Amino acid sequence: MTTHQHSPPDPRGGAPSGAAWNTAPYPVLLADPQGDVIDLNPAAAALLPDAVSGTRLRDVAPAWIADAHDRLVPAVPRQNAGHAEHGSLGDRTFEAHSSRTPDGDVMWWLVDDTERRLAEAALDGERRRTAFLARASSALLASLNLERCMDVTATLAAGQLAEAAVVVAPPRGQRFPVTSCLAGGSPVHRTVRADPTTVPGLSEALSGFPPVPSRWIDPAGIPDWLVPDDFEGPVGSAVVTPLPGQGVPAGALVLLRPGTRQAFSESDEIFARLFAARAGAALSAARMYAEQAAITSTLMRELLPPTLHEVHGVEFAGAYRPSGEGEHVGGDFYDVHPGTDAGQETLVVLGDVCGKGLEAAVMTGKIRNTLHALLPLAGDHQRLLGFLNSALIGSHHTRFATLLLTSVARRGRTVKLRVTSAGHPPPLIVRADGRVEATPTRGTLVGVFRNISSTTAHVELSPGETCLLFTDGITEARGGPLGDEMFGQQRVEEALAHCAGMPAEAVVAHVRMLAEQWVGRNRHDDMALVAVTAPRHAHLSAVDGHTRGRYTA
Repeated sequence: MTTHQHSPPDPRGGAPSGAAWNTAPYPVLLADPQGDVIDLNPAAAALLPDAVSGTRLRDVAPAWIADAHDRLVPAVPRQNAGHAEHGSLGDRTFEAHSSRTPDGDVMWWLVDDTERRLAEAALDGERRRTAFLARASSALLASLNLERCMDVTATLAAGQLAEAAVVVAPPRGQRFPVTSCLAGGSPVHRTVRADPTTVPGLSEALSGFPPVPSRWIDPAGIPDWLVPDDFEGPVGSAVVTPLPGQGVPAGALVLLRPGTRQAFSESDEIFARLFAARAGAALSAARMYAEQAAITSTLMRELLPPTLHEVHGVEFAGAYRPSGEGEHVGGDFYDVHPGTDAGQETLVVLGDVCGKGLEAAVMTGKIRNTLHALLPLAGDHQRLLGFLNSALIGSHHTRFATLLLTSVARRGRTVKLRVTSAGHPPPLIVRADGRVEATPTRGTLVGVFRNISSTTAHVELSPGETCLLFTDGITEARGGPLGDEMFGQQRVEEALAHCAGMPAEAVVAHVRMLAEQWVGRNRHDDMALVAVTAPRHAHLSAVDGHTRGRYTA
């Protein structure tokens, strides 16, 4: 064995004196350029019990230290001083700092950084989880579509929390909507009939109770309907956690890991609950939106104007355009109530409620329902308007309305009309020769005064002639070259004059087109049109010579 003669390390030369490093709290090991241990302090001796003076560094120290020593020795003395190496000794991690002595030896200082690295790893993990939860919140709130939210929940959970995720929605009767996803895969939707009580914690989660710890769940008891197809291997561990909604449970989230993966830890379960809270809020909002949309759609169908067609040998056509871009209903409306047979009058109602938007639509619905209840009085327009006026004044609504009532009956080739205005612009009639006439009717609007009055005009339409009912949204539509001029009554009459002999649908389409072109992109009120046309064809024919016949082309 070679005998080494070395002077004590000089603090000015990059290494402390022997007394200083011998008593240092850190393990310190001194080795020569050939890789032999020269000396070590008590702390290093405790850490490396086989290391004594004269032993080979590679034989008594971890390979990462010996390799670093071999790389450092050929360097010029003092080069790379202070360079740090990282590695482990047993279950601890160390940072090794090197310094050169004047004799060319290398002194290794070992600093235990296990706790710091664990803290850094934990902090990094929390940062990643926080970033994931932020991304998850954005993705979950990006859509109010319920199925899309279930897809996103299952996909995110499978990609970050487990190898497979299953979202179980609240039951519909005995059936459960289920969305499952494997890590890196696409979500799959199913509806299953199952008993949730067979899965520990599932029925409780669906009821909104706290989750059951994963260690209480037997993986072998997970039923097949909860395990996605192509799941690799048997289930090794499972987590069942509720998806809390807005006061009501939004479902449950089931996370699955195969037996080859580490079981869920308490930290994993806490992370799953944090994610589930965000997913549950999004699913609850989406479900609430879907329910409200369904209710709105149902109510909207009752408020939308009807589709008009020929009734008892008379042509009817209508058009409606609400004031708002995204609105479907407003303050203008029309209805056609057919007579029980060809001998009975058909009642046409066109109205304009003060205001626009949803509040006006609610008032519109009230008026339409009241008029429907008053149909037995349709033979007496004044009496019908009187009852409607009393109903509106007695309600909590403060809005008023203008109306046109038109009773229509075909008599041979002629169509007879009784027209009554309640504060509404009178209809216009286009004759077969293109002349346009205003119907001589006027009256008091409804919903304001206790006593109202009105006059009824009697009109006859010959084949090809049309009576056009319209709201002031047509005449008061502002547009034109400067965008501030009203369409006006005269333009309506001019447009109607070109419609002589046209079918009802063509008359409505022509007037509506001109009004919409005039208003362009400008703001406008609700617009409503109804055309009543005496068709050019037709006479009554009895099939058997005795019963009331039908109109033929």
